[in-house]
Amino acid sequence: MNRLLLSLFGAMALLGVSCSETSAPADEPCRIDIRSRADLHAWFRYSPTRPIVISGHRGGMISGYPENCIESFEKTLSMMPSFFEIDPRLTRDSVIVLMHDATIDRTTNGTGRVADYTWAELQQFRLKDRDGKVTDFRIPSLEEVIRWSQGKTILNLDIKDVPLEFMSQFINRLAPANVMYTVRNAGQARLLLDRDPDAMFSAWCKNLSEYRAYQEARIPTSQMMAYVGTMMLSDQQPLYDSLHRQGVMCMISLAPTHDRRATEAMKRAGYELEIPSGCDVIETDYPYLFQGLSLERR
Repeated sequence: MNRLLLSLFGAMALLGVSCSETSAPADEPCRIDIRSRADLHAWFRYSPTRPIVISGHRGGMISGYPENCIESFEKTLSMMPSFFEIDPRLTRDSVIVLMHDATIDRTTNGTGRVADYTWAELQQFRLKDRDGKVTDFRIPSLEEVIRWSQGKTILNLDIKDVPLEFMSQFINRLAPANVMYTVRNAGQARLLLDRDPDAMFSAWCKNLSEYRAYQEARIPTSQMMAYVGTMMLSDQQPLYDSLHRQGVMCMISLAPTHDRRATEAMKRAGYELEIPSGCDVIETDYPYLFQGLSLERR
């Protein structure tokens, strides 16, 4: 077993969350087994000795496996542990599906707006991978993904056109322990928290002013991970120190930066620049490219 998995197994054991060789099938080397919201809150608590955590942006991507697709999540988990940022949208008949764009043109063999199709109509189309190759995979509903994810991973909902009240009602009905919300400001977090007091947030928090807004809105730091931008910045160190003192992990996203480099070798070289920067979570389109890279604190 590689060093990354060993490190993560130890960290998960300390948090009381199941993630072991023996509990996972052969094609899933590590499961993030969240059984309660308390588990979810604990999983995201900052520790200076914990290895860096990897998150799959849009669920992660690899040749032959499209974004926002259950089969792609399974492929990533067959190679390494990860949690997944995914993109919910509404169909014409108010079914929540996964689709990053407002249209299906880029990611399927169809055309048109998601909002103009019913759920049943969308099932005629097939998803494309990042290279434009049509696969056999279909657009999944969020409910399908949530039911699949139980005992396997954590889902981070980057909500697109779904009204927050509607999304909150949907999540409260299913009551999954392993789902969190991306929020872009304290007002969004407060709205969701009022409807779901145990909600967990991936909160946009790029400076001390934004952090103070979450504090003023009484968003518990025990229910936050902070998205601090595309890299750790030296002039924002007071922000990172304040977040860490409150047990909040800092996440950076490499989707707009190193993920766009031309070759896998160039991408990995970029990742190696960010690993020692002090971040706690790295979001990437390509989780599998972190295999073999040491995510230990340096």
